[in-house]
Amino acid sequence: MRALVLREHGSLDKLEFVGDYPKPTIKDDHVIIRVGASSFNYHDVFTVKGMPGIKVPLPVIIGLDMAGEIVEIGANVKGWALGDRVLVNPLNKTHGLMGEMLDGGMAEYCLVSAEQLIKIPDAVSFIQAASLPVAYGTAHRMLVTHNTVKKGDRVLILGASGGVGTGCVILAKQLGAEVIACASSDDKLARLKEVGADEVINYKEVDFSKWAVEKYGKPQRRNHEGGVDVVINFTGGETWVPSLRCIKRGGKLLVCGATAGHDPKEDLRYIWSFELQVIGSNSFYIENLTALMEMISKGEITPVIDKVLSLEEAREGLRLIQDREVIGKVVITP
Repeated sequence: MRALVLREHGSLDKLEFVGDYPKPTIKDDHVIIRVGASSFNYHDVFTVKGMPGIKVPLPVIIGLDMAGEIVEIGANVKGWALGDRVLVNPLNKTHGLMGEMLDGGMAEYCLVSAEQLIKIPDAVSFIQAASLPVAYGTAHRMLVTHNTVKKGDRVLILGASGGVGTGCVILAKQLGAEVIACASSDDKLARLKEVGADEVINYKEVDFSKWAVEKYGKPQRRNHEGGVDVVINFTGGETWVPSLRCIKRGGKLLVCGATAGHDPKEDLRYIWSFELQVIGSNSFYIENLTALMEMISKGEITPVIDKVLSLEEAREGLRLIQDREVIGKVVITP
């Protein structure tokens, strides 16, 4: 079969497109799916480069997120039939993440534990389903499961142009919030406006924290005037303290990652003086993915997909993710 294979860590040049990679063999309690679509996440960049403390069993086929059709069924598998359309929860309870500890979705076929399968509604395409798990699932858990955003909130989103970011923009709008989206170029900002952002900020040209204070007023210690209700910050680094400065009294700072650094400068004065809530959210669960597919089926949301590429073009697709040249998701159709 055709596959995108990582044999050693390093730059993206270490990813190899292989035209005759061995097809997986069926196992008990597993199915084999013909991959209809698989999407990239920034996590795939980390997998290629190698992460301290995580030993990836090489060679491995990368790709966490995938959707496809069941073509083989192993012994003891119940409730599934040949031809069923399925989304895969990338977390295997025994071994870890698909595309990292187990072969993932950047191939024509993939062996998957039956426990990881989620039925895809008829109105949802493979491309839409494959865009969901890591990015939109994470956003849904952070905003909806934790009940952190309500109608009328002012929500400022850092890194709004990526997969998690566009998921947050769409879901925050769905919840009735006023959305302020931050990105690094005018082209990205224009696209975010199309997606639903009410206000956009080019953070390379404008200090987002000062912008928010000038726009909505300086947060007050004795009342709930000024500032924004929620800041979504999964970048960390130098953006952390500026995020604290523009949140109103009793507001929330949501965090589900730290792409720009996990050990930022802190200023605890803002947290106690303004009674701020710093709320962490980790990953996603199957109920987040089923809820998202139901929303797509009802026409309530549409995942933001920048490019759909072939498997032969997959390495270039991951480069676009690495260099932050996309809005939303890059999806591969093996």
